[in-house]
Amino acid sequence: LKILGGTARGLRLDSPTVYLRPMMGKVREAVYSTFQSFDLYDYPVRHLDLFSGSGSVGLESMSRGAKHCTFCDLSRDCCGAISRNIPWCKFDGEDYSTRIICSDVLQLLRDPVSVGIPAGETYNILTICPPYEEVTYADLLDAAAGSPVVTDDTIILIEYPVELWGDLPHVYNGDKVTMIGIRNRKYGRTVIAMYICNPTGKIDKAESRPEEFI
Repeated sequence: LKILGGTARGLRLDSPTVYLRPMMGKVREAVYSTFQSFDLYDYPVRHLDLFSGSGSVGLESMSRGAKHCTFCDLSRDCCGAISRNIPWCKFDGEDYSTRIICSDVLQLLRDPVSVGIPAGETYNILTICPPYEEVTYADLLDAAAGSPVVTDDTIILIEYPVELWGDLPHVYNGDKVTMIGIRNRKYGRTVIAMYICNPTGKIDKAESRPEEFI
């Protein structure tokens, strides 16, 4: 695995010894091209990278302009790899801040304070790239849309297998926010869905696309 763009471009990441199914390079490139087309990095971006693995998704975001990333993975092996990759990519300096949480993702989303996230802290980007066979996507949607860490205009990305194509809704009404689908695209056997929460018009290029969720 290596960083594809930005200040850390070309750096190869340390991978944990546990089995991973990381986001493919071509998918990661497409995702960040989309984020940059939304001008997300024109603002101070705070990124929450869930099911982090080696941290490649969050580190790619920092390489392209995010100033903070919280990484969450239940595997201590993965958290160890992330702790090595942060300084390797030079994101341990005073211009950046990072946090590594070794926890269950649903626990973090439902009760972030209990795993060490300060009360009231929110994020501009959430990326959710789980091991497909080990999660229930309905639970992830419900937890994300009801989480204290999301706010108006938060972008939520969910990676899921093509076998579930059509299962994720265009609109999801949660306890805290309404998630509006803005992308739902196949990359081989991988699908990437993107949502914007309670859109205010600030990210005007992130338009609702119901036709992609049919």
